[in-house]
Amino acid sequence: MAKPTVPKAELKAAVDALLAGDLVAFPTETVYGLGADATNAQASMRIFAAKGRPADHPLIVHVAKDADLAEWVSDMPDIAEKLTAAFWPGPLTLILKKSRAIPAAVTGGQASVGLRCPSHPVAQKLLQEFSKMGSGLIAAPSANRFGHVSPTTAQHVRDEFGDSVRVLDGGPCSVGIESTILDLTRMKTLKRAVILRPGAITAQMIRDVTGEMPLAAEEVPSTRSKSPRASGTLAAHYAPMTPLQLVESKDLKTEVDRVLASGARVAVLSFGRSQSAASPVGVGIRNARPLVWITAERAPASYAQMLYANLRTLDAAQTAQILVEAPPVTPEWVAVNDRLGRASVGSGGQGGEEQREDGAG
Repeated sequence: MAKPTVPKAELKAAVDALLAGDLVAFPTETVYGLGADATNAQASMRIFAAKGRPADHPLIVHVAKDADLAEWVSDMPDIAEKLTAAFWPGPLTLILKKSRAIPAAVTGGQASVGLRCPSHPVAQKLLQEFSKMGSGLIAAPSANRFGHVSPTTAQHVRDEFGDSVRVLDGGPCSVGIESTILDLTRMKTLKRAVILRPGAITAQMIRDVTGEMPLAAEEVPSTRSKSPRASGTLAAHYAPMTPLQLVESKDLKTEVDRVLASGARVAVLSFGRSQSAASPVGVGIRNARPLVWITAERAPASYAQMLYANLRTLDAAQTAQILVEAPPVTPEWVAVNDRLGRASVGSGGQGGEEQREDGAG
């Protein structure tokens, strides 16, 4: 399969926009990001304004694969070098103590910064070209309105922002859910890294590289003043506007029948196929049939890659409810279950402003 590319003129225009302090949406292997020059505080604040994102929510900073982190990080533990050698470029964000070169506006006023090196060829080309003329650092949360489902195609970004944001189209994202976030700022006290957000880079994969199993966030005593805030760690986000309910496999048919019996329409994401007439994907809203059904992939990676696209399709059908068959509760499904759980809490506007958060690459 050919690597996704963008025309040179579009790439140059994107770099020029970043240099001018404007925003650019670009693809990563996880989700599309809404980017600005990470060393330009005013430009970074435009991200918050465009998304409607609270200013104390830190942004993840993207770097090119050959970037020298010494200028941006004040403390680089040995474990960080092992992890970057093993997983960069890739879907792993490292929380490290920042240098003064990173504006406080980017980190939400924190002394730490999340750094990530994306593997998507368009993202890498953009970062490399931006490094030649600018800082080479792009702060970028997910390119969606605050609290909404993350975008995994260029069209998803256009659906969110219309023509107000320049978009580099690099095709569908290959991973489809946000990066693993690993906190390395408390190594001296905890002696181990902490996973603040699960993703495609699993705890076991990290252990295989470092020799130590990282702690899960819930295993660490609550020390809010010392713990770095990170994207994707609040109770409610990644959420469709339609109320979403996770349902065990044995209960799915009963729940579908319950909603239909009430005279309401229902959308379903299930590992099985519908046993009754359902609207074809993408046309349910036009046909107004009572049941909209998507059969999900059974492999965890494939399910994750399509998760947000599927949620957006079901949300667009404008049914009374989305029912999602709960995936298995096994290590390879941890990241997917994390996203679905938070989407359920935040769906239908259930999460208050203080609970809702958007994702980041």
